Amino acid sequence: MTRLLLLDGHSLAYRAFFALPAENFSTATGQHTNAVYGFTSMLINVIRDERPTHVAVAFDRSRQTFRTEEYAEYKAGRAKTPDEFSGQVPLVQEVLDALRIAHAEVDGYEADDIIATWARQGREAGHEVLVCSGDRDALQLVDERVTVLYPRKGVSDLARMTPEAVEEKYGVRPERYSDLAALVGESADNLPGVPGVGPKTAAKWLGLYGDLGGVVDHADQIKGKAGQSFRDHLDQVLRNRRLNQLVSDVELPVGMAEAEWDSYDREKVHEVFDALEFRVLRDRLFEYLGADETEGTETGEAAELEVEALAPGGLADWLEAQGEELVGLELLVAMPESLAGRHRAEATGVALAGPGSVVWFDLAGRTPGDENALAGLLAEGAERVAVHDVKPAVHALREIGLRLDAVAHDTALAAYLVKPDQRSYDLGDLAIRHLHRELPSGEEQGGGDALFAADLVEGGETLGGAALQAAHRAQAVRDLAPVLAELVEQAGGTRLLHDVELPLAAHLVRMEAAGIAVDRDRLDELESDFADQVAAAQADAHAAIEDDSVNLGSPKQLQQVLFERLGMPKTKKTKTGWTTDADALVWLRAQTGEGTPAEAFLEALLRHRDVTKLRSTVQGLQKAVDTDGRIHTTYQQTIAATGRLSSVDPNLQNIPIRTEAGRRIREVFVVGEGFEQLMSADYSQIEMRIMAHLSGDEGLIEAFRAGEDLHNFVGAQVFGVEPDAVTPEMRAKVKAMSYGLAYGLSAFGLSKQLGIGPEEAKGLMETYFERFGGVRDYLGEVVDRARADGYTETMLGRRRPLPDLGSSNRQRREMAERMALNAPIQGSAADVMKLAMLRVDDRLAADGLGSRVLLQVHDELVVDVAPGEAETVRELVTHEMSTAVELDLPLEVSVGLGRSWHDAAH
Repeated sequence: MTRLLLLDGHSLAYRAFFALPAENFSTATGQHTNAVYGFTSMLINVIRDERPTHVAVAFDRSRQTFRTEEYAEYKAGRAKTPDEFSGQVPLVQEVLDALRIAHAEVDGYEADDIIATWARQGREAGHEVLVCSGDRDALQLVDERVTVLYPRKGVSDLARMTPEAVEEKYGVRPERYSDLAALVGESADNLPGVPGVGPKTAAKWLGLYGDLGGVVDHADQIKGKAGQSFRDHLDQVLRNRRLNQLVSDVELPVGMAEAEWDSYDREKVHEVFDALEFRVLRDRLFEYLGADETEGTETGEAAELEVEALAPGGLADWLEAQGEELVGLELLVAMPESLAGRHRAEATGVALAGPGSVVWFDLAGRTPGDENALAGLLAEGAERVAVHDVKPAVHALREIGLRLDAVAHDTALAAYLVKPDQRSYDLGDLAIRHLHRELPSGEEQGGGDALFAADLVEGGETLGGAALQAAHRAQAVRDLAPVLAELVEQAGGTRLLHDVELPLAAHLVRMEAAGIAVDRDRLDELESDFADQVAAAQADAHAAIEDDSVNLGSPKQLQQVLFERLGMPKTKKTKTGWTTDADALVWLRAQTGEGTPAEAFLEALLRHRDVTKLRSTVQGLQKAVDTDGRIHTTYQQTIAATGRLSSVDPNLQNIPIRTEAGRRIREVFVVGEGFEQLMSADYSQIEMRIMAHLSGDEGLIEAFRAGEDLHNFVGAQVFGVEPDAVTPEMRAKVKAMSYGLAYGLSAFGLSKQLGIGPEEAKGLMETYFERFGGVRDYLGEVVDRARADGYTETMLGRRRPLPDLGSSNRQRREMAERMALNAPIQGSAADVMKLAMLRVDDRLAADGLGSRVLLQVHDELVVDVAPGEAETVRELVTHEMSTAVELDLPLEVSVGLGRSWHDAAH
């Protein structure tokens, strides 16, 4: 039997909004997504469970319908739509479009009327009909062919309302439900019922007299107060009945033919789910609904792959048979137990995919001939080898004495340049998207030690699950490489990939392997000191309220102290109560009188949070110290859409530099054994210099050329005073605005940052633009150009697609505009830093110097300086960084030397 699934989009999205806390669901652009997530999750589950052949979703277009024309108070009691919900319905519709699910909305009618019309059409076409709605009016549609799936709790627990279920719950058959509702009323629709008449009484009357018409005909015979109340409110009851009766003959733009559903747009799903940051939900979608039969395999399961397990000594012959063709490579590695030693993961096996076959080779049994053959392939890597995420492969091969200095293709880096805003570049996701192929997971293969009789290879051996999984991945990498190379070319990123990102990966491997030395004793002392400060702040907080039982890390207990015991003004409401986040505490401190217990408590609480965070940073560093006494961070190239590198495990880019505590942490990073000093070299105001160059503003360019204090110069221009008359307050304002403009800061954001009124901030910005018209013109042009092109571009051609520039959703459009403003500037700064790293590292090697680059932190390089090389390396680093790109103004580099990272500050 064919099955038609109908859903009330507004009703279900609204329920999802209240079922999931808004504060836990938002994108990097600030768009709330809890309603979209809940609706989409419910939709996936229902489609999985019910397997409909036809699907359609109805939406309300507005609150103005034929019902409000008759009764202006219809639904008038409903609260204002929460701001966090606004804009989510169009996102739900984007999800539906990606899934190729029909949806409709019609002027003058509600979603229920559209569903009633579809339900009639479905009955007439012979479909079984399922209606998923949180509106009880839908119950009047129930019959032997129509079932309502009614959410009992949130959107996950659905009650199956058949004719029998409706009668059991309400005492009437479904066709009489609208009569019952007319008598009882419906508060959600602001339809008042008959006073004193509840569902049981109404059901009793309908049972006695057949229907509402029969009840009306026998109104004089109904005894007691209920009967009199009914007669007094008869007109109201009849009006209720007219209004709650669903219309089943609405002229619709979508019929049964359009509602037929059997596939979805895989690429569109990726695009929409990437924008919404729904990676887990996307995995569920592909798992539950399978692959698109028009684009991939019939079941969406992993395609069968014939894999040969090479015997020791067989690797050279196999590689020779591949000729000069591209080879996909995937390693199996033995991971160390300690996080600190992760860069010493050792390659234990290798899967190789050539043009005609895929092989697995156990590296433990390699012969000298095998090792030579593999070393030859790796030496030709820049022409022949394709991998997914080259850095871990280089580390793992180095541990067994093999070098992979460069590769022809890195599918992770290529995918990043094509779509820099994705949250993940997992090979399985890319295979689904571009090859329409599912890769087997470790769970599907039963884990790395499992053997499968179905996976027979030559000689009657069997291949383990992890090895087979690696073989599938090697084949996917080889197949993906040319596909992604073409997409990179279309995105204008081929030169960026081969001249910057791929060479940079090799440099980052050397930096990760080198690490940076730490003074372990000083690190331990610092942790102990911060622990004491945490305890002191906690004691002060407890003393302020005379209660040492309060857990300062418990939001629930803090709510009780702040808003009940201390009676402080309420902050933003969340699902778990009034928020106690950092911004809220700072705001509360500003509302608190001097010398009060509340002030003392908040001061101690804020100090406690600050020191706890610092202590946590230090504890993370302690765990990361390797056996060689050094910390080896991991650099990620595919995280920031602007092109900036990020540092993890531990994150060395989030150590504060301008606070005393941050300086103390930097003191624990010291020059390594065998080296003389640490060198810190960083760009001065690189983003402002790039903004001056890109905008061509002569005023800013002249300031940089003259070597003046930029913010004093700008302050003098904006405030109309001499440079030496610029006050610290003036300087702070123009500095915040100058950097804010580079980050797409609005007048409202500037007012909030500076603590001034919006009008003053707007006036400040207007005066700035009067003095620096080139900046104003550039910022306007860059958004217009991005809107026309669909993307922004850096000086080196790094593109960032911004489809939301054309969005009808104001919040998403404005966020995209801010990204369009800052992406070229931040992205160009990131590209310049990467070029500088390559130039410095290459020169150190070319000149035969022993010094080495250890860290890249934002616009700063940290170098271990070998004995006797300080002045040579200073000149080298300064020259290579300052000439990394040609600008209309100088790139200024500051250099410092010292025993520790802090001592090298300048």
